[in-house]
Formats: sequence, structure tokens, C-alpha cells
Amino acid sequence: MLDLHEEEVIMSLTLSVDELIEAASHLPAEDRRRLVRALTEPTAEPKHDITELRGLGKEVWQNQDAQEYVDAERDSWES
Repeated sequence: MLDLHEEEVIMSLTLSVDELIEAASHLPAEDRRRLVRALTEPTAEPKHDITELRGLGKEVWQNQDAQEYVDAERDSWES
């Protein structure tokens, strides 16, 4: 069974954006500023760039001629 705090947390997750804005309007000014910062600052999760994958697994293809590989793949489709 959920305690009162857990129920409040779950209920807060079901609020619409308009309801959240209304609720936030009742917060003290400092809490509103904290809320704005929390919503606008980047998260702690690092963002990744697709270019970080460049060269990944290149050792697999080190002794493989690209055209020979493509030709062999195409030949396998016709079999």
C-alpha cells in the first residue's frame, strides 16, 4: 500500500501541463526559479554524437577488401 507521499508523487505525474503551470504559480518565487532552472538546464546524462562511433569495429574489416565483400554478399542473394 502506498503512503501519502507516494500517492502525491503519483498524482503529480498525472497532472496536465496547464495544471502544472497553475500549481507552479502558487509556489514562492525562489521555488519557481528553481523549477525553471530544473526544466531548462541540461540533464546530467551525457549527450552523444554519432561521430563518436567513427572507426568502431574497424579491426573486423582490416583484412577485407570492401568490393570483394560486397560482391560476395550480392552473390549470396542470388543463390
